[in-house]
Amino acid sequence: MPLQYDQIRQQVNRILVIKLRAIGDVILATPVIENLRRAFPDAQIDFLTEPPAAPLLKHHPDLDDVLVFERNYVDSKSGLAWLRENLAFFRELYRRKYDLVFDLFGNPRSAQFAWATRARYRIGYAFRGRQYAYNYRIPPRGDRVHEVQFNLDALQALGIPVHTRDPRIELSDIEEAFAERYWQESGLTGSLVIGMNSSGGWYTKRWPLHRFAELGDRLTEQLSCRILLLWGPGELQDVQEIARSMKHQPIIAPQTDLLQLAAILKRLHLLISNDSGPMHLAAAMGTPVVAIFGPTRPDLQGPWGQGHRVARLEGLSCLGCNQTTCPIQTLDCMNRLEVDPVLQNAVEVLELQGLNS
Repeated sequence: MPLQYDQIRQQVNRILVIKLRAIGDVILATPVIENLRRAFPDAQIDFLTEPPAAPLLKHHPDLDDVLVFERNYVDSKSGLAWLRENLAFFRELYRRKYDLVFDLFGNPRSAQFAWATRARYRIGYAFRGRQYAYNYRIPPRGDRVHEVQFNLDALQALGIPVHTRDPRIELSDIEEAFAERYWQESGLTGSLVIGMNSSGGWYTKRWPLHRFAELGDRLTEQLSCRILLLWGPGELQDVQEIARSMKHQPIIAPQTDLLQLAAILKRLHLLISNDSGPMHLAAAMGTPVVAIFGPTRPDLQGPWGQGHRVARLEGLSCLGCNQTTCPIQTLDCMNRLEVDPVLQNAVEVLELQGLNS
């Protein structure tokens, strides 16, 4: 008989959710947390991830603890030192005595973590080679449903009620004050502010920088808006190149941590972005997004929620290839996507808000 929520809810006191990376994927896993809290109101609920995404969970009201696995540090070791670090983390997971574990990541290492807990109920996806770690396996649907639903499948397979599908990132007064102060100091208060994010984890997901520059100028001329260029680690040179290429001077955002970035994204009227962590973060903060897609599929990884638009070069047979390198090397899905369709989507999104004039 399949494992069911009604059978186990009185036995579960400690829960672990595993989603190691990336930033966008962790954001899209947050609906699981809120639904678990409603199903197990008195349980300890912890989340295991890696350093880049961990700050996003810092203020989540339904989490008791965030466990951080320092992957780069551990993997910098070799031989016995590497083994000791991994065994120490395994022991810590076992020490916490979890009753219920959800591995939402499903790679070899996250499967090892789930197994190491020795939890009575270990839930994971039936990926070949990792099934040993779980005693309840879920058919994966990552190629058919959005990432949010992929994560929620783990709950629904156990009959755990799903009350919300909305990602949730909480800010403190400190982050809110940071963004408010920056808005005032930069003269953005009262202006129509459009953010542009040229980053992307794979080069195949990045629209050319000169297109962003042209788009920024045309938005400024058509809407009398202010353009705010966003950047993260290793991306400052890209936004500086965009700024140099623009006729109308944009504003380059300050260096931020993830929660400060979230606070800035929250104040934008619109974000135009490649498929990336900031795209998902903006959507989670309630900011409309025009998302630029090529090798990835917006029906599976697009911005979650209402009011967003997707711009891509329709008609290409290779769209949605999900390749980190372009097999034909021309990267047509990005390089041939003109400014006009992105601009049109941006205007239409703002029009729905009454902000295009």
